[in-house]
Amino acid sequence: MSNMPSRTDLNRRHACACASLFALCAGALPLAASAATPFPEKGRTIRIVLGLAAGGASDAQARFVANKLGEVLQTPVIVENRPGASFILATEEVIRSAPDGYTFMYAPSSVVAQNPQTLAQVRYDPFKDLTPISLGARGPLVLTVHASVPAKNVQELVAYIKANPGKMSYASFGTGTSSHIYGEAFARQAGLDVVHVPYKGGADAAKDFLAGRVQYYFDAAPNAIQNTATGKVRMLAVAAPRRSPMLPDVPTMAEQGVKGVDMASWLGFYGPPRMPEDVVAKLNAALAQVLAMPATRDFFRQGAYEAESSSPQALAALTRSTYDEWGDIIRKLGLTKQSQ
Repeated sequence: MSNMPSRTDLNRRHACACASLFALCAGALPLAASAATPFPEKGRTIRIVLGLAAGGASDAQARFVANKLGEVLQTPVIVENRPGASFILATEEVIRSAPDGYTFMYAPSSVVAQNPQTLAQVRYDPFKDLTPISLGARGPLVLTVHASVPAKNVQELVAYIKANPGKMSYASFGTGTSSHIYGEAFARQAGLDVVHVPYKGGADAAKDFLAGRVQYYFDAAPNAIQNTATGKVRMLAVAAPRRSPMLPDVPTMAEQGVKGVDMASWLGFYGPPRMPEDVVAKLNAALAQVLAMPATRDFFRQGAYEAESSSPQALAALTRSTYDEWGDIIRKLGLTKQSQ
């Protein structure tokens, strides 16, 4: 008997092979189409999540960048405020989001360098759960005091607080943030008996501060400048290694005898984990273009901040070094993780 396949068998095998090839190609079509979809899709909205209430300096910066970024990418870019829990709510929202480039956050260094070391509620790993995209800005915090406090410099403020033990309070834009840790470091260094009052952001803190319900505040430079313009508060010192070029007449804390309150603050853009490299690169390039615009630089400088972009790798390195530096300060202060 011949072992040669019959014509019927050959036809059947050919049909099966064609069907399998068709199924394979059909299954690959969605992947090919997906891979070919450009980022961003025109008309699809990009969200910049901000863990602070609307109206503060960081909110103004984020909205300015969002407007320019929308022009560069030719698609809508909005700012979504998710205040509360010292930026934890906003950070968790970003981490849960699809890593497709349509959701990322504008966050102060406290989110990645301080919160994980000071807040018991933090369950994210800043090095594994976030994708660095670009640095956004650098600038100092400024020690401001309400006009009702008769202090014109840091030494006079220390003397006044010591003359009124337990009666003075300072604001922060959240437990575990740089404004809180600076306030704690100042109190420890100078031996002050004061009360910490945390808020959900700079705008909320400013309301009570301007009303005199809290007496002093390590505030972001743009807020400090804006509040000082009301005549209700004064700037006493910058919490930075050197004087700000935009605030040349405001001395540093170290110049006035208080050490260890001298790290410049910064803000950066971070996305969800596992973002595709090409999407990160596209966002990084667009942000670099926006942050280099003269209009952006001028807007940021009005608040004593410098708009500054970076590569994703440089932001990752800055995140690590800042985390380690704040860790040293936190350990020296003996601070433990707190519940909010």
